[in-house]
Amino acid sequence: MTEIESRSHSRNGAGTAALIAAAGHGERFGAGLPKQYRRLGGVPILTRSIRAFLGSPEIDRVLVAIHPDHRALYDEAVAGLELPEPALGGATRQESVRRGLESLAADPPRHVVIHDAARPLVGARTIARTLAALADSAGAVAATPATDTLKRVAGGRIVETVPRGAVWHAQTPQAFRFSEILAAHREATDIALTDDASVAERAGLRVAAVESDAGNVKITTESDLELAERSLPRQVRVGSGFDVHRFATVGDRVMLCGLAIPHDRGLAGHSDADVALHAVVDAMLGAVAAGDIGTFFPPDDQAWAGADSALFVRRACDVVAAAGGRLSHVDLTIICEEPRIAPCRDAMRTNLAALLDLPMSAVSVKATTTEGLGFAGRGEGIAAQATATVETAA
Repeated sequence: MTEIESRSHSRNGAGTAALIAAAGHGERFGAGLPKQYRRLGGVPILTRSIRAFLGSPEIDRVLVAIHPDHRALYDEAVAGLELPEPALGGATRQESVRRGLESLAADPPRHVVIHDAARPLVGARTIARTLAALADSAGAVAATPATDTLKRVAGGRIVETVPRGAVWHAQTPQAFRFSEILAAHREATDIALTDDASVAERAGLRVAAVESDAGNVKITTESDLELAERSLPRQVRVGSGFDVHRFATVGDRVMLCGLAIPHDRGLAGHSDADVALHAVVDAMLGAVAAGDIGTFFPPDDQAWAGADSALFVRRACDVVAAAGGRLSHVDLTIICEEPRIAPCRDAMRTNLAALLDLPMSAVSVKATTTEGLGFAGRGEGIAAQATATVETAA
């Protein structure tokens, strides 16, 4: 067990616990997978939120409140992390947090930090500042001061301009002295409140506002997820691919970049023998360290006999996306004496760009010969090599 993972366990009631609220269905996000289990940079949003607190030196343990129906999703998201049994949430966020606090009460910490799973990019400085404010207050909220002009609207019409100088946008994490926030939640079970600071305020507790980092965004909609994806630190990976297919004795075409190129001999292979696409697939898989084309499409599997290699390309695109990658460029070189590539090179680029969902400017197709040397020079087959550039979250 690593040092970070070991701190997810209790320390005999001392220190600070993080409670992550992850029991919602994410109705505003739309149907399908609950937003906390959607992937951001190839990693579930909930996993990123948990790691942010496991990696904080101020946090001694982490507890997650989940929906009972999401247990399988939760187990997948926390695989490899040593966490206590999750708390089971309720019908509302407020009830879920209270249940989480009750779970912690069996071994109460001195302080608790409550955080929404939908804020996966919370920074260490924000966590530290929020906790530091507990030296003078019963609670503290990460927040950002309003910068836009604020209007009060009724019936679609502006009825008042609200002075923004004293208005802040409340976020999470929200930190509290544990015993006081637990008591406040117990006293507010019959009142619907939108955040834990509201629960504390109702109980008469003093709550401070501390400025949050700009990146602490909440993922509520698809556009929020896209924005968060773009804000992730990126690293560039480059993969290379190489493939060779010999000519068969008879044929009327060869498949290159998904196009049938007229020729008096076809290429021999288990699938459609598209040597160009095979090299591209290997390059893409190599960029995310996912093996090679044979890993996913074994040559002894009859399911792929005569298969369209465009299927292999689409699978490689899915593998890259699942790894949190984004393909940004492909450079392909076809090595042969025949057929001539130049007359159909633009059509190859167009088709390859469509298969990869890339602009033409990001797809290069070149051709060369070996000046009569080797198997390609003797006209025995065609080789192809490719380089794929993939951006992944750091």
